Amino acid sequence: MARPAMASTLRAYSLPLILFIASMFYQLTIIPRSYPPSHYDVLGIKRYSSIEEVTEAYEKLSSKWNSSVEVPRTIDLIKIRYAFELLTNPLWKRNYDLFSIDEQVHVIEKLKEQYAGAHFSEIDLPLLGAAPVDPGDHSFNVITSGNFLSKFENTQALLIQVFSAGSYRCAQFSSIWKRIVTLLDGVANTGMVELGEVQVATSLAEKKSTGQFFFRNGLPSLVAFPPGCKTSDCFVRYGGELSVDAVTDWFATTILSLPRILYYSKESLAQTFLGKSGPHKVKVIFFSKTGERATPFVRQTAKVYWAYASFAFLLWQEEDSSLWWNTFGVESAPAIVFLKDPGVKPVVYHGSVNSSWFANIMEQNKHQDLPQLRSVTSMELGCDARGYSRAGNETLIWYCVVLAGRQSPELNNLRETMRRVQEVLSNDGKILSTPSAVALKEKRLTFTWLDGEVQNRFCFFYIHSENSYETCGPRRDLTDVPELFIIRYRRNDTEDSIKIEKKPKNILDAFQNEDVDPASQLVARYNGSVEVQQIIEWISQIIKDGDSRDLPFFRTKTPALVPEDADPIWSRGARNILSTSMGMKQRISNVISGIHDHLGDPRIGPILLLGALLSFGSIWLQRSQSTHPSHSNDQSQPSTTDEVRQKWRERQRTASNRGQPPSITDMEPKDAHQMALSDSDSE
Repeated sequence: MARPAMASTLRAYSLPLILFIASMFYQLTIIPRSYPPSHYDVLGIKRYSSIEEVTEAYEKLSSKWNSSVEVPRTIDLIKIRYAFELLTNPLWKRNYDLFSIDEQVHVIEKLKEQYAGAHFSEIDLPLLGAAPVDPGDHSFNVITSGNFLSKFENTQALLIQVFSAGSYRCAQFSSIWKRIVTLLDGVANTGMVELGEVQVATSLAEKKSTGQFFFRNGLPSLVAFPPGCKTSDCFVRYGGELSVDAVTDWFATTILSLPRILYYSKESLAQTFLGKSGPHKVKVIFFSKTGERATPFVRQTAKVYWAYASFAFLLWQEEDSSLWWNTFGVESAPAIVFLKDPGVKPVVYHGSVNSSWFANIMEQNKHQDLPQLRSVTSMELGCDARGYSRAGNETLIWYCVVLAGRQSPELNNLRETMRRVQEVLSNDGKILSTPSAVALKEKRLTFTWLDGEVQNRFCFFYIHSENSYETCGPRRDLTDVPELFIIRYRRNDTEDSIKIEKKPKNILDAFQNEDVDPASQLVARYNGSVEVQQIIEWISQIIKDGDSRDLPFFRTKTPALVPEDADPIWSRGARNILSTSMGMKQRISNVISGIHDHLGDPRIGPILLLGALLSFGSIWLQRSQSTHPSHSNDQSQPSTTDEVRQKWRERQRTASNRGQPPSITDMEPKDAHQMALSDSDSE
C-alpha cells in the first residue's frame, strides 16, 4: 500500500515539483551564464568605477605580486591585466559600460592556451594593442543628435552604421563601408553614428529585459530605415555577413524591394534569357569580371525601365572572349551590351558605370530602332489621340506610321524594311527636303510596330477589311499578313482656345466628355509593294495631302492599348520572397533571439519558485480537505460515492424484478395490519 500511495502523491505534486526544479536550474545554471563576472568583479571593485579607481585597484593587486606576498595563477593574472587595460582606455570603457561591448574578449582564451603552465612573469605586456583611430574621414555623413531628424526630411531609405572610434572591427570595416556608400549613392541616404552620441546610439540599440542596451552582433551595427519610415518601430537591423556584396544585396532586396538581376552562362543565355524575353523589349547584358551581384543603382534603373528592357549578367571568362567578340563585339569586361531589333548591330559600352551615366544611356537606348506601340510608349511616341506629337504641344498636325501583325517571319521581314525606310529618311533629312524626311526631322512623323495578337482591339479598330483576321487577334490559321497604315492626327486649335476646364455636373456628363479623343484621326492603309522607295513615296504623298488639303475633322474614341508586362516578376518578387522563405527565417530567428534574451531575466527564477510554492499549497489544501472530512458531515449525510452506489443498486433491483409475478413476500395483503406487542408471553 505504501508504494501506490507514494506514486499517487508524486503525481499530485508533479507540477510544483517541476516548477521547483526549473527555478533551481535557472538560478544555479542559466543566471550565472547570463551574468558572468564582470571585469570590475575581477579587480574587486564596483561596476562603473572611474579609471582612477581601476588603476588604484590594479596597483594594489600588482604590489602583492611584486612583493611575493601573493603569487597569482597565470590565468588570474591574464584576466586582471586584461580588465585593467580595457577599463583604463576611455573608449573601450565607455563601450563596455554603456553597451557591454567587449570585442577583444577572445584574447583571454588565446593567451590562456599560449601561457599554459608558464610563470606569470613570462607574460608579455601589454596584452592589448593601442586603440585604433577614427575609421576614416566621414565628416560628410556623420549623424549627431542635432542633425539626426534632418536625415528623414525626404522619403528616401536610410542606412546607418553605428560605430566606435576605438573598435578594431569598425576600423577594418571602414573600406567596405566607403564602397557601400558609393554604391548606394542616388538610391538611398547613408550616415554614421558614433557611440559617443549616446542619445542616438541608444535609440538604435536593442534593449534587454533588465534595461541594458546592447548590439547583438557587436560593432559595426547596420540599421536601415525603409522609404517613408521615420520611427524606431519600422527600422530593420542587418545581421548578415559584413561584405559589400552581402550588405548591398540585402539592402536592395529587403529594404528597397529592388529586383535581382540573374547571372546566365553562355549556354543558358540564348535559350533562357534571349528566347524568353519579350520581342518588344531591348535586351541589356552586363559583363562582369568579379561576379558580384548587380549594384543597387543598376537595379533601381532596371526597375524604372522594366517595361522597355530585360536585364541579364554574364561572368567574363578569358576562354570565352573570342565568342563574345564575334557575337556582340565585346572586347573586355566590364561592359554593357544593348540588343535591339533582330539584325541590328549591338550597342556596346566598355568600362565601369555610375548611377547618372547608366540612367542616361538607358534613356538613350530604351527603345528598339522600330519601337513597339504599347500603352507605356504611345504618349512619348506621339501615337495617341489623347496626347500630342513628339514635336510639342503647339504642333497642329502629326503622323504615325504603324506596322501591325502577329509574331511571324513575315512581320520580322517587314519590320526590317520599315527600319530601312526610317534610316533612309533620317539620312535624307540632312540633304533633301521631301515631306516625309522633313516631317521626321521635325518630329512630326513616327515609325512604330504593333503586336496585332496582343493589341487585337486596337488593331481591328484601324484595319477594316476581309483580311483583318490574318493580321489582328489570335492566330486562326497559318496565314499571317502584316499590314502597314498611317494615322494622321490633327489637333482642333479653335476648340482648344475656347476650352474651359470645369468639373462635370454628373456622371452622365463625365462619360459624355470621354466619348471622343481630343485629336481627330484619319487612317490610310498601304496596298503597294514592300520596296523601300515606294513606301517612302506613299508616306510623302500622305503627309503632303494631310498638311495642305482641308481634310475632314473626324473624332472618335480609340480603344485603349494593353499594358504588356503589367505585372513584372520583380514588382512582387522581392516582397513575396521575403514573406515566404526569408521572412519565415527572419521570424524564427527573432523568436529564438527573444527567448534567448528573456532567459537572462533574473525575475524568472523567483517567479518559477513562487509558482511552485503556490501550486504546492493549493494542492496540499485540496488533498487535506478530501482526506480529513469533518465529523458532523459524516453523521449528517453520506458521502457522494455512497449515494451513487445506493442508487445504482436500487436501479439494478428494479430492473431485475420488472416483468415477474408478485409473490407473497413482495407485498403486504391489503387487510394486513401490525399487531401491538405486549409484555406477556402468553398472549
